Amino acid sequence: MRQVSVTRYVTPLKEGGSLPAIVEADDDGLYVLKFRGARQGERALVAELIGGGIARALGLRMPEIVLVDVDPALASTEPDAEIQDLIRASAGINLGLDYLPGSLGFDPVVADPDPDLASRIVWLDAYLCNVDRTARNTNLLTWHGDTWLIDHGAALYFHHGDAPFETRVADPFPLIRDHVPLPCATSLASVAPKLTERLDADLIQAILAEIPDAWLQHPAYADAAGTRAGYVEFLIRRLDAPQAFVQEALDAIPAPV
Repeated sequence: MRQVSVTRYVTPLKEGGSLPAIVEADDDGLYVLKFRGARQGERALVAELIGGGIARALGLRMPEIVLVDVDPALASTEPDAEIQDLIRASAGINLGLDYLPGSLGFDPVVADPDPDLASRIVWLDAYLCNVDRTARNTNLLTWHGDTWLIDHGAALYFHHGDAPFETRVADPFPLIRDHVPLPCATSLASVAPKLTERLDADLIQAILAEIPDAWLQHPAYADAAGTRAGYVEFLIRRLDAPQAFVQEALDAIPAPV
């Protein structure tokens, strides 16, 4: 994974609860920066990296994810005291997504996703227990005619608790009923086995290997290696049949009118 350094804080994105920002980096690129010093902390960055890596492995469009070094001196040029504090609290390595200029928020009223795409998104969200793909915030963008996924920081929500991750392997994830693509996910039953085949232990371990050790602190595990292994075990075992999360989603698809 590439690493860049912030050279300019461009503007905050205040519609996000964690105050992400658009920044310019030393490769002259623009990125949406997610701060490790934000309210949900480093675990939201872990979820973002895992969610983005798995989405890409499933053939879904995701902006490039990079590690971003933040110099706390950047706070001196920002007039907002809250943002100054956030920058200082986030000194060091953070996470960024390639900024998609001119992208528009996906509007399900204007255009439904095709059944294959909707089914892949629903499977991903149910697999990762991603609570944030609802009408309030679809976390989908339309860019150059394609649908792009963003913001998986709310996935794996259970890791904000104290229990080992593997205790949640069989969770059916009933919150999938609120996800925007669900009514169009009529190919879910046929898509699920194909998506499962795309993920294996080697791929999952490779995704987890990209996560900085400093982000992998959890009370259920002794150290970063143990936390990383806990994520890997959860993700691998959750693929085992029968996948309760798939049946939960199938049962939640509205009947055709």
